Amino acid sequence: MAADKKHIIISGGGTGGHIFPAIAIANAIKGMAPDTEILFVGAQGKMEMEKVPEAGYEIIGLPVAGFQRRLTLKNLSFPFKLLNSMMKARKVVKDFKPDMAVGVGGYASGPVLKAANWKGVKTVIQEQNSYAGVTNKILGKSAERICVAYEHMDRFFPADRIELTGNPVRSVITQNTASKEESLKAFGLRPDKKTLLIIGGSLGARTINNSIKAGLEKLQESGIQVLWQTGKFYFEDCEKAAEGFADIHPTMFIKEMNKAYAAADIVISRAGALSISELCVVGKPCILVPSPNVSEDHQTHNAMALVKKGAALLVRDADAVQELVDKALELMDNEENMKSLGEEISKMAKPDAANTIAKQIMELI
Repeated sequence: MAADKKHIIISGGGTGGHIFPAIAIANAIKGMAPDTEILFVGAQGKMEMEKVPEAGYEIIGLPVAGFQRRLTLKNLSFPFKLLNSMMKARKVVKDFKPDMAVGVGGYASGPVLKAANWKGVKTVIQEQNSYAGVTNKILGKSAERICVAYEHMDRFFPADRIELTGNPVRSVITQNTASKEESLKAFGLRPDKKTLLIIGGSLGARTINNSIKAGLEKLQESGIQVLWQTGKFYFEDCEKAAEGFADIHPTMFIKEMNKAYAAADIVISRAGALSISELCVVGKPCILVPSPNVSEDHQTHNAMALVKKGAALLVRDADAVQELVDKALELMDNEENMKSLGEEISKMAKPDAANTIAKQIMELI
């Protein structure tokens, strides 16, 4: 074994918004120091246990789970799972002997970074949202560096340890070479019509889907075309609703998101940290519909960070069925506003975030 080979643990997950940035950071570290040993630690049963091995990295799962904010029997097992996870995390840190532990948010990052702290291992955390999560607020007190995607995060973390890096975005988005013409063709869309792209996350977003279903006639009559990612749970219902509307194109899941963005004139999206970071990189005018079903209402905070700078429009989840389609069509008719929103959101892009974070980690080691 080479004497200077570094060992790094990356922990966290639970959603794509945590996992894909974590993998992007790992890839950037490997690009700088190919012989670095990287071990992921996630939560058993969560999507990181599948996605991380697909990306070529080893992962260990902890039995940790989140604490439910409502009264539920699941909370009775929470302290036992946490204790079990703490013991397992300490063994992982002891056996792997990391030079650095990186937390990207999600259930598993708490036990792993606490175990690293106890062993005197340096830690770095990455906070993707504009409103810090509970776990990261606790871990930030002892972290060497806190990599953030939004300004004014000294509300949550020690100011002298904050680095404004942005959120890592998939290279297929940051290095998109797909032309608008070939992208429209890939989805069977017409080049003579403006395109509205609707994305509600990989699982879909019920409110956004219901809003589109309620406005199908308006959308068809407007003369635009719609590329509509419904999510797997809602696809059959949405596909049935769109029958007879030639310019509405529902699809369960869009694999080639780079082409979807290239084809779009306007995007409707939830306001997850990863989605917003991608929208900044592609520089498209967008309407954000923050999910109300997330901790600390962080999607609304994420969206407002853009709205305050004139970089996005916002429709509240509760108002979406009545307002969303009208707002989209109004924006589609306003070239000046589309141009301004596209320019302002582009100013917030940090396409090199993964390399910036990787560099911080390697310098601290």
